[in-house]
Amino acid sequence: MKPEPQHHIRFARPALDIEAAIRFWVDGVGLPLQGRQEDEGSGHKLAFIGWPDAAWHLEIVEDDTLQPSPSAEDLLVIYLGGPIDEDVISRIEHAGGVRVAARNPYWDKHGMTFTDVDGYLLVLATRDWS
Repeated sequence: MKPEPQHHIRFARPALDIEAAIRFWVDGVGLPLQGRQEDEGSGHKLAFIGWPDAAWHLEIVEDDTLQPSPSAEDLLVIYLGGPIDEDVISRIEHAGGVRVAARNPYWDKHGMTFTDVDGYLLVLATRDWS
């Protein structure tokens, strides 16, 4: 077996507060919450976030032993292919996101960069992926 385009991809990130992370990604960015797994004595909680028909999902992990450690290159980029809706910007900021200058000026030229509630970077790109 080898990786193929139809195979599902999981991106996992630790969070200090899973509820705050869900607010950012679901209420702010607008990605649907696909499911949750509550702590059942394991010391961690999970949230699965992403579009239902996409071949990927973002998994948020709240674990007593994990600390988020984002770097300036830990980017999650959503290619919008057009201008960023002002309502989306407001929702992201209201849900705890903070607009920041990108380390790479390319992203400031072609979009907006936000930190999520754990300091990871989200770029809303005005370009298409191609």
